[in-house]
Amino acid sequence: MTMPATGLDSAPDEIKLAVDLIYLLESNNVDPQTALEAIKIVQSDLQAKLAPEA
Repeated sequence: MTMPATGLDSAPDEIKLAVDLIYLLESNNVDPQTALEAIKIVQSDLQAKLAPEA
């Protein structure tokens, strides 16, 4: 028997990842300000990895 797709199952990958990250941060009681600062570091790292492709 196949389970029907939920809204999240058919969501774009970036939405699925965002939901996973939010869950990870909340379930580990990460301070929101700390999370935002870490996200800035991650964004900078990912942008640097994309730069040679541009």
